[in-house]
Amino acid sequence: MNLSTDLGGLTIQNPVIAASGTFGYGEEYIRAGDIGWFGAVSIKGTTIAPRVGNTPPRTCETPSGLLNSIGLENPGAEVVIGRKLPWLAQFKVPIIANISAGSYHEFSELAGMFAQSPYVSALEVNVSCPNVKAGGMAFGTSPDTCYEATKAVRKRWEGPLIVKLTPNVTDITSIAEAAVEGGADVISLINTLLGMAIDISSMRPVLGNVKGGLSGPAIKPVALRCVWEVSQAVSVPVIGMGGIFSAQDALEFIMAGANAVALGTGLLTDPEMPRKVVLGIREYCAARGVGSLQEIVGTAWD
Repeated sequence: MNLSTDLGGLTIQNPVIAASGTFGYGEEYIRAGDIGWFGAVSIKGTTIAPRVGNTPPRTCETPSGLLNSIGLENPGAEVVIGRKLPWLAQFKVPIIANISAGSYHEFSELAGMFAQSPYVSALEVNVSCPNVKAGGMAFGTSPDTCYEATKAVRKRWEGPLIVKLTPNVTDITSIAEAAVEGGADVISLINTLLGMAIDISSMRPVLGNVKGGLSGPAIKPVALRCVWEVSQAVSVPVIGMGGIFSAQDALEFIMAGANAVALGTGLLTDPEMPRKVVLGIREYCAARGVGSLQEIVGTAWD
C-alpha cells in the first residue's frame, strides 16, 4: 500500500501531519504518542523575537470545539533553530517550520534564518493566525497582501513553500491563487475560525484576548468546503485540516482534494490518533483494492 504523497517536492511516507500549534516542538507529545507515525510535523508558529503570548485565560471549550488565544507564544527563531530543531530531528520525520511575522521584511528575514538550518524540510507561512494584533491574519485576508508575504519568503527560501490560509474571508480561492502566484508550492487550510465566548457569571468575555480561534469537529464542514474549492482552483498540492478526529474524517478531506491532512485539536484528545488515522486509511484502501493514495485524491469533485 503506497500512502506516500508529494508536497511541492517534499515526499512524505504517509499523508498525516502534525498541525502547527498543538504539536509544539514534540517535547510534550512524546510522553504520550509516537512521532514516527507522522508523515511530517509542523512546529509551533515561530517569530523572529520571543513572544510571551496573550493574557490568560487562553483556552475555552465549546460544544464540539475549542477556542484558543495563545498569541503565538514561542522562544524566538534563534532558540528554535539552535535548540528545538536539532532535538526534534532525531526522530527522522520531516520538519515543517511554521513562521509568522508582522511585516514583509520580517517574513523575509525568518525565511533566511531557517534556510540556514539543515533540519527544515519545508516552510509554512502563517498568514492566518487570528490571535495576534500585528500581522497574523491580516496578511491572509486579501490576495495582494498574501501575494506579497509569499513573495517575500520565496526570495530567501528555495525549498518547498507552504502557505496556510484563513477561512475568515469572502473568497478563499482568490487568496490561494495569489499565494501560488507569489511562489507557494503547497496550500494548507484551514486555520481557525474567529470566535468568542462570554461568562454569564462575570458578564465578561472568557478569553483574556476576548476573541480566539475556534478549532475541532465544529469547523470540519467549513474546512472541507474550503479544501474542495481551493484544490480545484489551484494546480499545487493542498493540505487539509480542521476537525479531523478519525480516518473517516481524513478520507473525506482527501476525497475533497487534499493530498495530505493535518491533525491539530485531535492530538489534544487522543495522542494515538496519528496511528489510528494512518491504519484506518490503509484499511480502507486495502478493502477497496486501492493501491495508491493518489487514486482517491479529489474523487468527490464534480
